[in-house]
Amino acid sequence: MIAFYATLAALGAGIAWLATGIRIVEQFERGVVFRFGRVIPAIRGPGLALLVPVADRLHKVNVQIITMPVPAQDGITRDNVTVRVDAVVYFRVIDPVRVAVDVQDYVSAIGQVAQTSLRSIIGKSDLDDLLSNREQLNQGLELMIDSPAVGWGVHIDRVEIKDVALPESMKRSIARQAEAERERRARVITADGELQASARLSQAAEAMAQHPAALQLRLLQTVVEVAAEKNSTLVLPFPVELLRFLERATPAELGRLAEAAAEPASSADDGLSISRTPHIPEPRDADQPPRLGGRPAR
Repeated sequence: MIAFYATLAALGAGIAWLATGIRIVEQFERGVVFRFGRVIPAIRGPGLALLVPVADRLHKVNVQIITMPVPAQDGITRDNVTVRVDAVVYFRVIDPVRVAVDVQDYVSAIGQVAQTSLRSIIGKSDLDDLLSNREQLNQGLELMIDSPAVGWGVHIDRVEIKDVALPESMKRSIARQAEAERERRARVITADGELQASARLSQAAEAMAQHPAALQLRLLQTVVEVAAEKNSTLVLPFPVELLRFLERATPAELGRLAEAAAEPASSADDGLSISRTPHIPEPRDADQPPRLGGRPAR
């Protein structure tokens, strides 16, 4: 009887000892086994993992995609503009053995590399690239972070620049630049419209010159449009032909009036010829005293 109980006790102790070597690996995890401190190349998948008690130690590695925000970094762009840029990095583990052996804290290591790479990208890029050409910058940043991460068993899935903070003075400068660009486009559109309108008006003038009745119809239509409104405007149509007649007749009439005014002046100059040369007395006349009553003065 004593032997039976001893056997049961030994069996229970054996089962308990074996139970200490059973581990559960989740679906999103992979297990790396260290036997007496040395890594075993075989990776334990999800499910139950049997270990040798005392000899084996299981290290679980998460293989899910990790989202890590990169703190905002201050830097100066290539065109000497101070900016503040932050980003986000998406990465996952592809080699659990390297992650467990080659790097102590792979999450912290990826974060430091991401901050350094972000500063480098800021210094190599212009402000316009940071604002409008982010796809190319994201690819360059991803390549810079992925180069050392591959040796650690980590793959960089994606890198995105989240926000670019600018100084207030630079924001005002960009706003003025955008406003000037919109004004330039508006003026170009207005000039194009004037050019097209002038071409159409030229064609309409040629058509009205060939058909004078069209001009009269257009004049009547304008009168109708003005009369349709409730106002006190009085419209008196004036024939354009009369203006042209007066324009042709005015220079000839002015010429005749000028000729008529010139004729009396010339006749008056012919009838009167007055010498305007001043009389200068001779020297002997100047020395003699003037005569009074025809006799010399004494």
